[in-house]
Amino acid sequence: MKKLPSWAQEALTPLIVMVALVAVWEASVHLFAIPGYLFPAPSAIWEALQANAANVAGHTLATGRTITFGFIASIVVSLPLAVAITSSRTMANAIYPFLVLTQSIPKVALAPILVVLMGANEMPRVVITFLVAFFPLVLAIAAGLQSVPVELIELGRACRANRWKELVRIRLPYAVPFIFSGLKAAITLSVVGAVVAEFVNADRGLGYLIVTSTAFFQVSLAWAALIVLSVLGIALFQIVALVERLAFPWASDAAR
Repeated sequence: MKKLPSWAQEALTPLIVMVALVAVWEASVHLFAIPGYLFPAPSAIWEALQANAANVAGHTLATGRTITFGFIASIVVSLPLAVAITSSRTMANAIYPFLVLTQSIPKVALAPILVVLMGANEMPRVVITFLVAFFPLVLAIAAGLQSVPVELIELGRACRANRWKELVRIRLPYAVPFIFSGLKAAITLSVVGAVVAEFVNADRGLGYLIVTSTAFFQVSLAWAALIVLSVLGIALFQIVALVERLAFPWASDAAR
């Protein structure tokens, strides 16, 4: 029997496990007669998703927009911050405490204050998403920039490379695997941040749909929104992984 290619094995294994889990879930709900308002069966969730497909699609687009803006903001801010941190010990000592401070503040508590400051619009949700996502990206980029072998740095300086050329031609290429590791963490956390923000301040989005559905005991619809959210997170993670694999195949191989 011909052996399946590695990519097919990687795709089929989690799919088979997922189908098995869904089958066990469906059978357990019927076997133990669990009420739908407590723990709906996958078939009930699918029916709720089909009945509200247009509504769920609209909320998914709203959440996707918040995730995209927050993720882009985290990239734009994280790269110069990481470069500044790795430029000198003084800069690192000045910046690190503020980074830790931003992560020590509960985002659910911060969201109402941001609404007062910025108004009940998209911006507070984007800021919360950014605050959740950017910290691991800064750490990953900084770790990558600092991981360059000393011999490479000395070789660059022997060739009279200034600090800018050293950054662009040596440190950043060497840090690509670290950067994409940080991007994968950031895109996943962006999904979490967007939903947290929508719990507090939103009139659209999957987080808002989960809150309103549970408030009216539409548990199957809440589960449907949760599953769509999970699929969205997996899809965004795979997009980042695909970009890494296509643009920097050597980095993808090095990360394995």
